[in-house]
Amino acid sequence: MTHAMLKGSNVPLEATTVRAVLRWSPGQGVPDVDASALLLGLDGRVRSDEDFVFYNQPRHPSGQVWRLGKKRVAEHLTDTIQTDLAGVEAGVGRILLIASADDVTFDRVRALRILLYDAQDADGEALAHFDIKPETGEETALICGELYRRGDGWKFRALGEGYSNGLEGLATDFGISVEEPEALPESGTDGAAQRPPATTQTPGGVSSEALTQPQAPLVPAPEVSRPLPPEQPAGVPAQPAYGYPPQQPPATQPAYGYPHPAGGPAYGYPPAPATAAAGAVSGYGFPPPPAPSASPGPDFRLPPQGPQFIGR
Repeated sequence: MTHAMLKGSNVPLEATTVRAVLRWSPGQGVPDVDASALLLGLDGRVRSDEDFVFYNQPRHPSGQVWRLGKKRVAEHLTDTIQTDLAGVEAGVGRILLIASADDVTFDRVRALRILLYDAQDADGEALAHFDIKPETGEETALICGELYRRGDGWKFRALGEGYSNGLEGLATDFGISVEEPEALPESGTDGAAQRPPATTQTPGGVSSEALTQPQAPLVPAPEVSRPLPPEQPAGVPAQPAYGYPPQQPPATQPAYGYPHPAGGPAYGYPPAPATAAAGAVSGYGFPPPPAPSASPGPDFRLPPQGPQFIGR
């Protein structure tokens, strides 16, 4: 059952880990709202600047209080603080749950509500909720409620107390050291105004710039461009295709790739022996016929022609 709370009312908490969700409706001219927390000692003040959990310091050193960040849920925006009540240090008596709007007044924030959930029950309904209505409309920071010890347990109280001097003024009231940034020099060596970088903490406390400038999202550093290596190092012979060693081509390639001795015929047939007189080689590798004599001698006679040529 969800408890609908009025300002000043309280409700006991049985959950050991509580998720406090700050919710509002976005729209034209509606400022961005941030959730934060202050861990107060038994004297009602922070023990050190590390007891401040906000967008530039999202986790307490004890690890028991941390900021989950913003989400869009249906038609609403949310920002969430989660607390492990069972592990909170004994020196912490109260945890303030705060909403701030970075110098924009809360009269422009619509449907502002804080809801408490049991963080270990993912699908459970809210334990309690409180609708926050600024008293003057000029507030730029609000204490929505507080988690506080009661005996061995914890309770939640609905507050709705406002500050017109923003998160910086609220934090200062509870002991956070806020250092003003150094005055900017009129100009640098190039004539342009020099601005010191914003930091979360200074040696004397939290800087005022850290309270008004949410931490920028991390951007991966650009990859350094390096020249490509040469395609083939000097002095290294060219590599053959597919990794096979290169073969030296013969001085003369025969037709169709058949090997043959120098001066041999085409198609790889062995050459015919050359004659002394002609020294010629016949085609296709066949031996040449004997060379005819220039003219017959005086005693030349035809050989017998056979009985068919003898007169009867």
